[in-house]
Amino acid sequence: MEDKKTIRVMIVDDHAVVRSGLGKFLLVNKDLELVAEAENGEQAIQYCSLYKPDVVLMDVMMPEMDGITATKQIRQRYPQVQVIVLTSFQEENLVQGALQAGAKGYLMKNVTAVELGRAIRSAHAGKMTLSSEASQSLAESLMQPPTPDNMLTEREREVLSWMVKGMS
Repeated sequence: MEDKKTIRVMIVDDHAVVRSGLGKFLLVNKDLELVAEAENGEQAIQYCSLYKPDVVLMDVMMPEMDGITATKQIRQRYPQVQVIVLTSFQEENLVQGALQAGAKGYLMKNVTAVELGRAIRSAHAGKMTLSSEASQSLAESLMQPPTPDNMLTEREREVLSWMVKGMS
C-alpha cells in the first residue's frame, strides 16, 4: 500500500540528462516519487491523465508545446496538479506568463536539491515558491512606469485609433 504522504512528481524537460538528474534526486527523498517523465508540453498533458502526478516540474522552452502553454492547459484540465517551472530563463515575460498560467513556483535550474525538495512540498501544499531571480524580475517590472497604452481603456484606445485615421 502506498504511503499517503508520498508526493507524486512528473518531470517535463526536452533534455534527457536533466530528466535523469532530477529523477535521481527524487529517488533519495522518501516522500517524493517519480511517476513519469515527458519530453514536451503535449506529452505532459497526456501523462497527467495517465500517471496522475501531484506536482509537475516543467521546463519552459521545449519543442512541440512550450511549458507555459502546457502549464495553463494542465491547470485548466487538472486543477489539483501543481506546476513548478524549472528553467534557465528569468525574463520578466516568462516569469509573469508562467504565474498567470497557474504555476505555483518559478525556479532556476541552478537551484539546490534542498531548495527543490522544499519547493515541491510547498507546491503540493498550495504555496508559492519563487527563485530570487524570478522575484527580482517581478519586482523590477512593478517598478517600471506604466506605458501610455496601459493607461487607456479599450474604448479609449479604439477612439484614439479612429482619431489617428482622421475621423472625428
